[in-house]
Order: sequence, then C-alpha cells, then structure tokens
Amino acid sequence: MVNDDGTTRAEPHETAQAERPGAATGKDKGRPRGRPRSFDRETALEKALLAFWEHGYEATSVSGLTRVMDIGAPSLYAAFGDKRSLFEEVVRVYGATYGSFTDRALAEEPTARAAVERVLREAAAAYTEPGHPHGCLVVHAAANCSTPEVEQSLRDRRNADIAAFESRIRADVAAGALPPVTDAAALARHTGVMIQGMSQQARDGASREELEAVAEIAMSIWPRTGTHTG
Repeated sequence: MVNDDGTTRAEPHETAQAERPGAATGKDKGRPRGRPRSFDRETALEKALLAFWEHGYEATSVSGLTRVMDIGAPSLYAAFGDKRSLFEEVVRVYGATYGSFTDRALAEEPTARAAVERVLREAAAAYTEPGHPHGCLVVHAAANCSTPEVEQSLRDRRNADIAAFESRIRADVAAGALPPVTDAAALARHTGVMIQGMSQQARDGASREELEAVAEIAMSIWPRTGTHTG
C-alpha cells in the first residue's frame, strides 16, 4: 500500500510478523519454528541400553534417560515411544549384539554339549568385559521390576533360551550323542541356572577367570558319550 506522500506503507500482517517474538530473520529464514535439535538415533539408543543395563528397568527414569541420551523428552517420545517401548527396542539390540553369543553357539556348534560349553565360556568373557556394565541385561533388568508386562517379557526371553538348550539336548539324545536316560529338561535348566548365576556373580565382582572355572565345573556333569553302560 502507498502513503499520501508516495512512500510504501507496510501491510498490517507484515508489521505483525516483524514484531512477533522469534520471527524469521535472514539468518534462520526457512527453518521451522520449534524444530527439535537433531541427534543420532543409534548413539542415543546405545546410551539408553547402557543405562537400563546398569540400573535395571524400574530404576531407570525417563528424566535419567533424557539426561544420558542428551535429548529432550519430546524427542525421546517421538523417536522411541514411551519408556517401555524404548526398553523393548533396547532388549532387541542387546540380543543382537552383546547377548548374541548364545544364539551363535547354538547355531554353529555340532552338539548340545559343545554349544553349552561355548556359551558358558563366552558368558564368562562377556559378563566381565570392561567398557560396559557387568552381567546380563536380560537378567539384571528384571531385578525389582514391578511392571508385569516387562517382567513377563524378560522371563519369556530367558525361558526361550532354556527351551533352545533342551531342544538341542533332545536332538543329541535321539542321535545317540547323549545317553537315552539323559534328563534333557533338567540339564537345560541347569544351563540356565549357570548362566543367570554367572551374570549375578559378575555383577558382584567375579573375574573372568573365576567364572571360567565355574563353567568348567558345570560342564563336568555332562555325559561325554552316547554309550549307555548301566
């Protein structure tokens, strides 16, 4: 619009835009207002994993997560959902990385005995490795957990491992690699007890060498031949 003296008069909406707090300037023109600070999702997820691993599910708060992940709560919810959803993703990542040695051993070793021996040996190393919390996240995160869905999910994961051991043991019995009198369920449960116990011992300060010695004793009860002499 033009004034009486020939100068250009600003439109009302242009004046309001210029006076609005946070109005776009030449420096930030084109950047949406309120845009959240960007972050690396994988890095943030790894930090959340370490927090849950160290403190467990229940003791890890959203405010604690935003602090260690170095993001705001809105960014956390937008990227990961709520705390439980974030934890479920953390557990999946843990199973594919730090905790993957069990699945690898079961897939790669020719017998149940060889697989369990490898699992216990690698657990002794993984549970005491420097640079991250000791023990197993799936075991420790369940401690003092008062959220039934989370507690059940972790229990299901631990029981799935025991079921996988039992399946391999039964297959070896059928193939004659273990005696027909082998109690597959009890032997698989014994393996689960050893793994979970080693996790807690690592949290309590046991060394790799000490846990390897325990693993060697645990394996001494396994039958070494399929020949039944009874």
